[in-house]
Amino acid sequence: MTSGGSGWRGVFRIVTCLVAAVLCASAAVTSSAASVAASPPSEPYRFRNVKIGGTGFVTGIVFSQAQKGLAYTRTDVGGMYRWNGATESWTPLLDWVSWDKWGYMGVASVAASPVNANKVWAAVGMYTNGVDPNNGAVLRSYDKGDTWRTTVLPFHLGGNMSGRTMGERLAVDPNNDNILYLAAPSGNGLWRSTDGGVTWARVTAFPNSGDDPQTPGGAEDAGLVWVTFDKSTGRAGTRSKTVYVGVADKANPVYRSTDGGATWAPLAGAPTGYLPHKGVLDPVNHLLYIATSDTTGPFSGGKGDVWKHHTVTGAWTRISPVPSTSDDDYFGYSGLTVDRRNPGTIMVGTQVSWWPDGIIWRSTDSGATWSRIWDWGAWPDRTLRYDFDITDTPWVTMGEQSNPPILVPKIGQAISSMEIDPFDSDRMLFNGGPGIAGTKNLTAWDTGGTVAITPEVEGLEEGAVQGLIKPPGGALLSAMGDVGGFRHDDLNASPATIFTSPVFTTTRSIDFAERNPRVIVRAGDFNDADRPGDSHAAFSTDGGATWFQGTEPSGVNVGGSIAAAADGGRFVWAPGDSGQQVVHSVGYGTSWTASTGVPANAIITSDRVDPMKFYAFSNGTFYVSTDGGASFTASAATGLPATNWNLRVKAVPGREGDIWVAGGATWTTYGLWHSTDSGATFTRVSGVEQADNIGFGKAAPGRAYPALYTGALIGGQRGLFRSDDAGASWVRVNDDRHQYGGTPEALTGDPAVYGRVYFSGYGRGILYGDRAVTRSLR
Repeated sequence: MTSGGSGWRGVFRIVTCLVAAVLCASAAVTSSAASVAASPPSEPYRFRNVKIGGTGFVTGIVFSQAQKGLAYTRTDVGGMYRWNGATESWTPLLDWVSWDKWGYMGVASVAASPVNANKVWAAVGMYTNGVDPNNGAVLRSYDKGDTWRTTVLPFHLGGNMSGRTMGERLAVDPNNDNILYLAAPSGNGLWRSTDGGVTWARVTAFPNSGDDPQTPGGAEDAGLVWVTFDKSTGRAGTRSKTVYVGVADKANPVYRSTDGGATWAPLAGAPTGYLPHKGVLDPVNHLLYIATSDTTGPFSGGKGDVWKHHTVTGAWTRISPVPSTSDDDYFGYSGLTVDRRNPGTIMVGTQVSWWPDGIIWRSTDSGATWSRIWDWGAWPDRTLRYDFDITDTPWVTMGEQSNPPILVPKIGQAISSMEIDPFDSDRMLFNGGPGIAGTKNLTAWDTGGTVAITPEVEGLEEGAVQGLIKPPGGALLSAMGDVGGFRHDDLNASPATIFTSPVFTTTRSIDFAERNPRVIVRAGDFNDADRPGDSHAAFSTDGGATWFQGTEPSGVNVGGSIAAAADGGRFVWAPGDSGQQVVHSVGYGTSWTASTGVPANAIITSDRVDPMKFYAFSNGTFYVSTDGGASFTASAATGLPATNWNLRVKAVPGREGDIWVAGGATWTTYGLWHSTDSGATFTRVSGVEQADNIGFGKAAPGRAYPALYTGALIGGQRGLFRSDDAGASWVRVNDDRHQYGGTPEALTGDPAVYGRVYFSGYGRGILYGDRAVTRSLR
């Protein structure tokens, strides 16, 4: 059962953290809960990802030029990963990120030392628009990302902002890896470090901050977007003399320094009218390539060009596969790479091409001629230079069938990062398919062969999880952002499909009937105008293996909160659109009737024993229905958080009237509450200063009450905790290396495995933990 407030912690957290400066300390002291106790003991756990494969948005890929088989990738909300070429798998590198630094999971740029394979840097920070309360930072590692040191910057970075696929913003001098540049957004200019990223200073001589003239210094401004060094203008141990910087300025898109960064000027003859998404240098042939588009992207843009600049002669040549002057150009360009072993070979991808799919072009003569990864055949067919084998990640079809000219799986509509391995011309990775796709026979393209593409997402788990349920005897079911959700019969296998009939872009709420657990209900989002015949609520009677839909009230676009009666015979639904009233249905949504006595957009849950009893919560007031959701009555209970943000209401299986409320915020009450009388009264749980979620699992040996799991602040320690005695005492089950960006958006225990907990990290997919040791419980 999942029932809660907004699926995005960002909006909640910015207000929380801003107010916290004034209120947080006093809130912890003056709260009616017991004073802060000592930190709870900890118990070792083993954590793993439930396997999906990708699901999120990869914003950059960087190969090491110092070691074969080593690469890094960055994501907009799911952290950073390291590629191991020997195992063809990814290792997450930012799972240590804590609740108060959640924005570090948004990685704005990555740079790897071209001379020392152990050194890598990351520019982190998720939002520049006020949602992320922390300034950005540059992380540096001397062991390929296993451990990190942090330098906080005096401004924000936008790993999940518009323009996040431009770059790389962070660059290392190939002649001296103590010298780094950072191209900053939002009017913050160009920054430089001369001590390997330990300290940073603004390059005051740089004359353009990339401001939008309508909103100078605006939070949404992409600013400076990439830095590229010309290695041939220096020697080992000295700084490169020539450095290029891309600026989100359609009038002056590229700047150059020829004196090691002392002075800067617009690059003469640079093309105008478009934004420079990428800048890649071929130092052998003295060519600077740039890919441009008319917007910062990543999911908009309709025109652009590709150019090459001869760095010796100063000549500019437009080499666009489809020039912006053509009516056939309905896309910009972004993903851009040079084959370091064969520098005349370059590739570029569409910044965004929704229909029928993205396009990749390849040239072996420095852009004089191009071939594309697919071409038009006799309408509506397309001829392909590739085969896309998704055997290991079958859900990538997104529940669709090929209907030419649209073919599934798609290679990807926003190909904004693409890199050829500098040690292997046949190996290429790009941000397509389920997150990253790639090939190991790329040069077959040049001889008329078929390029074999496969998803490259082993270990890359970056989905945004909105809810989790584990019905007794059933599969693990997830409510997911962007991909709807999954049924996992095997935690170690990628599911065959997403939820279909209907498909939701994001599932907001999912529940099951406690006494009839094969009955499942979910509610989710899509634009109703796009599919007026589909409902935003779906039902299953076989544990989520197949789905069907009923009717819905008019005007619904957002899933909201939905709950199933304990016996599966009726449902109560609070759609998420503002002002949509709560409704109830007998049967599977064949008709819906307005419920009375309960506010619109309430949080809904069901009693897990009495099929006629439902509960609702709205901004501090608790409501109870004893007639199957037809009418609700406000409880007299007081002291609950006066907000629906960051609020979860869950009822305990097998115990009528047993309810837990977790959540709140620092401007109101914030903690964990328990009721055993159907919400007539609530008692705040002593010792829990703050709590963000609650879940239930199999009771400990010798215990009758289910094990409790919470993401909380207890004894001054924020973490993931378990209680085997109904909240009287707690044990921390995670550690500082496994914080995943904060408290879990989704959380539940396992009804059959004591100690097992399923939860979500911040953009880190579905995780689960098991006890690492077995100890006697008395």
